[in-house]
Amino acid sequence: MGRPPRFPTIGEQLYQLASGTVTSTELVRRSLRAIAASQSTLNAFRVVLTESALAEAADADRRRAAGEQAPLLGIPIAVKDDVDVAGVPTSFGTAGPIRPATEDSEVVRRLREAGAVIVGKTNCCELGQWPFTSGPAFGHTRNPWSRKHTPGGSSGGSAAAVAAGLVAAAIGSDGAGSVRVPAAWTHLVGIKPQRGRISTWPILDPFNGITVNGVLARTVADAALVLDAASGNVEDDLYKPPPVRMFDSVGAAPGPLKIALSTRFPFTIFPARLHPEIRAALTEVAEQLGMLGHTVMEGNPNYGLRLPLSFLPRSTAGLLEWAERLGDDVTLDPRTEANMRMGRLLSGALLRWAKATEPLLHRRVGAIFRSVDVVVAPTTAQPPPPARKFDDLGASATDRAMIADCPVTFPWNVLGWPSINVPAGFTCDGLPIGVQLMGPANSEPLLISLAAELEAINGWANKQPEIWWNTPLATES
Repeated sequence: MGRPPRFPTIGEQLYQLASGTVTSTELVRRSLRAIAASQSTLNAFRVVLTESALAEAADADRRRAAGEQAPLLGIPIAVKDDVDVAGVPTSFGTAGPIRPATEDSEVVRRLREAGAVIVGKTNCCELGQWPFTSGPAFGHTRNPWSRKHTPGGSSGGSAAAVAAGLVAAAIGSDGAGSVRVPAAWTHLVGIKPQRGRISTWPILDPFNGITVNGVLARTVADAALVLDAASGNVEDDLYKPPPVRMFDSVGAAPGPLKIALSTRFPFTIFPARLHPEIRAALTEVAEQLGMLGHTVMEGNPNYGLRLPLSFLPRSTAGLLEWAERLGDDVTLDPRTEANMRMGRLLSGALLRWAKATEPLLHRRVGAIFRSVDVVVAPTTAQPPPPARKFDDLGASATDRAMIADCPVTFPWNVLGWPSINVPAGFTCDGLPIGVQLMGPANSEPLLISLAAELEAINGWANKQPEIWWNTPLATES
């Protein structure tokens, strides 16, 4: 039996569509069949939009036949279940009845305007709080590289869908690493853009500014293409970074850069240690950057204490807005209720202080960019944990386990600056490892060009998991 065909990229799908060797309807049917075959095992989707996706695909075929052009015309895309799709509940990982959204969120509207076909909404942990994707509302989402492990979270459903080839790209959101962590644990490119780059409307300031929408894909080019399509603002958005075309940076050499290699974690209440295989992978990426002509030196951002202390009020108080949005009929995890109680305590003066201190944090952490252009750091401290690791933990134990696995992504959410996870190999057990490229405000083009250089010498998209998810699981594990 030969190896299964390599999952196509968006670029390859667009070429096939343009050449007439495939139709959007065929691409969408393939995606829907793969989702259906995998759902009982991989469990990447909360909602599958079969009828509307086929209708959108047929419309895309008519538009293409009429000579119309659009960046993603006819391409199947998935979105995370924290963005609104008209007529569909936005459950955000919760259990219970929720009213359907009355209109598309701005990111969905822009994707559709670019011609993308929305095939479904992906699973995420409850209100995006943790680096795993499971819950009583939908069970466990599995990692395509190992069914016993989580794909990470909270955008784990989006990551699993892309890594398994169900779609070539997906939208996630990142409030403390929720795009970058699952990208690292599923061998994907994950872009957390500048705050406001992708509108979060109808929510104006999700989690008090720490959460942004982002993109997961197998290649830098695909991620940049989708980021371009999804980017933009509505008039009422609080954050409106200057527009820039990301895809142009994919083939543009960044020139010789100074890059800080960072292994020091920001302060966290519970300790975290860097896994030796992740440290080795980070070192290998640093060597590759040197081979590409960049100067790599040891260096760590000066996070201080204010930054981690300002994160908690913003994140926990942000739960309150979502709880109000979802209504009284949802059933929440006791850990969510504990975090909401914390949010109520911190939502007054401490939340105001947390927001007010951000300019100081920009100056303090941004000082490193007076001497370097980019910081490269681990995306996670540990490889993907077992899918059931967090099942029976209380609030404090969950926080302890979460920090031990993922202590280093949240600072860039507080700052609102861009960061990209890039694949960095595998552990001896075959589990994916990632590192993150971190830049100052509005530095996505620089990070994208640097990520593309690394991709050119690594060939990430040529590596894909063995397909196990088309076969029912013999036992739950």
